[in-house]
Amino acid sequence: MAEIVIQNLRKEFGSFTAVQSSSFKIEDGEFFMLLGPSGCGKTTTLRMIAGLELPTSGEIYIGGEEVGQKPASQRDIAFVFQMFALYPHLNVRKNISYPLVSQGMPRAQVNEKVAEVAKTLGIENILNRPVGGLSGGDRQRVALGRAIVRNPKCFLMDEPLGALDAEFREYMSEELRALHDRMGATTVYVTHDQLEAMQMGDKIVVMNHGVVEQFGTPQDIYDKPATMFVAEFIGSPSMNFLKFHGSLDFGATEVEMHHEKLNIPALREPFDGDIVYGVRPEHISFSDTGGYRGEVIATEYLGTTQIVTLNTHNGEVKARIASNQPARTGDRVGLEFNGATVTLFDNQSGRAIRSDLNEGVLSHG
Repeated sequence: MAEIVIQNLRKEFGSFTAVQSSSFKIEDGEFFMLLGPSGCGKTTTLRMIAGLELPTSGEIYIGGEEVGQKPASQRDIAFVFQMFALYPHLNVRKNISYPLVSQGMPRAQVNEKVAEVAKTLGIENILNRPVGGLSGGDRQRVALGRAIVRNPKCFLMDEPLGALDAEFREYMSEELRALHDRMGATTVYVTHDQLEAMQMGDKIVVMNHGVVEQFGTPQDIYDKPATMFVAEFIGSPSMNFLKFHGSLDFGATEVEMHHEKLNIPALREPFDGDIVYGVRPEHISFSDTGGYRGEVIATEYLGTTQIVTLNTHNGEVKARIASNQPARTGDRVGLEFNGATVTLFDNQSGRAIRSDLNEGVLSHG
């Protein structure tokens, strides 16, 4: 396997720029997620790593070798597509063995490797069945088998679970992550599903309009978003944004909203202008002594928790609280924010304002 390094990668299609100066590093053996909405540039980035698209500029290193202008056949990668891309006239065994047969590998060795891959994927009992009659999950396993059997430097996957129903997709995501852990393979995985990315990935790149918004571990991206886009895209419900105007000094540990002082992590830079106070729903609690107040306008029961929507002087807020805590439409309640978890944003640029919470992430992201 091998590490993958992307440096200043750019892709233009005529006057349209699909990927803008992306840079990040995928460690050897890492399960790496390219995450973002449709049209953000994640699949284009994956196709450039694969050699299916050549970059307009920038460099791609796989295992220390610069391959940016080399065709896919010279990169020793395996690509798994969303729609399986199996040969319908061949059975499972022949689909998996096809890459090895086309390379002229001796039959005995081919049979040995197919048997090994089938055992790994748990599909030994369907090797002689035609692929046309298989379930979506089994067809995806066959597609994975055809990629695994070559033992490539890295695996590239373009929303491989996108065609499955929700329940089976969750099951297959667990299976795929477990398979990765057994093999220790370098894997690059494209998805628009933030839950899938958070569940499966070691590292995540969040993209938007061809730009890398943030690069880091799932926990850092969730707890310490670098931009308002990341804060809104990651999490369900997404982060609350309360807007106000303020002037803050270096080291400030509180802000004032509607005549109430609210705690924040100590700022690492001064700021003056339009500010967004970002707080996750689970970091808001009801408090009899809370001076910042809101009116309950809706509740959503989720079993152990409930999502309560409130109107406040700075906009709508969603709080995730225990399901047995009283919350009725029309109630006016005091709100308490966990200041240590708050992220402040520059409302104009959308970038996070540097603080004790995110200092390391913003320095290295």
